Amino acid sequence: MPPPRSIKIPAVLESLQAITEFVTAAASTAGFSARRTGDMELVLEEAVTNVFKYANPGNPGEIEVSCCSGGGKFSIEIRDSGKEFDITGLPDPDLSQDIAERPIGGLGAYLIKKLADEVSYRRLSGFNVLTLGFKQEPEK
Repeated sequence: MPPPRSIKIPAVLESLQAITEFVTAAASTAGFSARRTGDMELVLEEAVTNVFKYANPGNPGEIEVSCCSGGGKFSIEIRDSGKEFDITGLPDPDLSQDIAERPIGGLGAYLIKKLADEVSYRRLSGFNVLTLGFKQEPEK
């Protein structure tokens, strides 16, 4: 696999476009389809928006996003120094329940887990590290 490429940027909503463009360009260069790149954009937006909103209340800090590709796989690593938060441990929402009856929250994490092929979390030296893996679609 080629070495990861990364961007380190303030963890504020205004950084979303730069992060998305960075990942989209890396995925396109790696040969991923527009559909898979679109999946990545949705997942990335959910994940980094959670960091922007909840990781460091009152002090946005920085977010680092790294990309790595090879062997038909594309990996996105999101690293922040905010409060510990493991989305992989969240239960899936009950989608059979009427929308007005459902508790608020949890749909973003559910979307991330459904669209990414691999989702892992670890807390490493005071950092949240969320890794999202995507497989390339087979040629049709």
